[in-house]
Amino acid sequence: MVKQSIFGRIAQLAKANVNSLLDNAEDPQKMLDQMVRDYTNNIAEAESAVAQTIGNLRMLEDDYNEDVKNARDWGNKALAASRKADEYRSGGNPADAEKFDNLAKVALQRQMAAESEAKGAEPSISSQQEVVAKLKTGLDQMKGKLNELTSKRNELVARSKTAAAQSQVHDAIKSIDFMDPTSEVGRFEEKIRREEAKVRGQQELTESSLDAQFNQLEDLGEQVEIEARLAALKSGGAKPAIGAAGSAHSANTVDEADFDKL
Repeated sequence: MVKQSIFGRIAQLAKANVNSLLDNAEDPQKMLDQMVRDYTNNIAEAESAVAQTIGNLRMLEDDYNEDVKNARDWGNKALAASRKADEYRSGGNPADAEKFDNLAKVALQRQMAAESEAKGAEPSISSQQEVVAKLKTGLDQMKGKLNELTSKRNELVARSKTAAAQSQVHDAIKSIDFMDPTSEVGRFEEKIRREEAKVRGQQELTESSLDAQFNQLEDLGEQVEIEARLAALKSGGAKPAIGAAGSAHSANTVDEADFDKL
């Protein structure tokens, strides 16, 4: 009964669909860990049961071989006793001949008993051999499933660690983007450029204002000179300097026809 129960458990575990179980699991890693533990424990129990079953089979086989050997030995003894009886009978000794014939009969009886025991053990031995073969096959399948489970668990753990590492890297990248020092430098550089542009604009304005002021000063000086020379002319004083007409022309727009009228 125990053997059949263990055999049923082995068959059930060996046929388990790991992928289907994982698909329906809320926490695949925990389920894999538990399945690995269950398979490991069941394999240990199955190995013990298989070892015991094999031991029992070997005992039956030893008994069977012993019965076969005994049957052969008793057959040889019966043959030897029968020949000895024939010798005594040929020698005219019927009493000893009868004695050895009786010994031959006893040997034949024991031969038949040994043969009967051996024949009776054959079905049990055959059945046990079949059970052992199935248990060994199931045990090998369970070990294969355990390797599959272990591989799945290791793969899942590795993928989980990789995903966690990638998540950390992604979070780090997001953090770097959020506090990107190059972007801060870029904004600071842009601010400096705006300040520099403002300074250049102010310089241009300043330079333009100074030029205008100097131009006004030059125009004012020239006008003063013209007025002074005009006053001198009216008073009959000093003669106009060379180039005064040119200067007056630059100060007052007079046509050449006006001079022709003089």
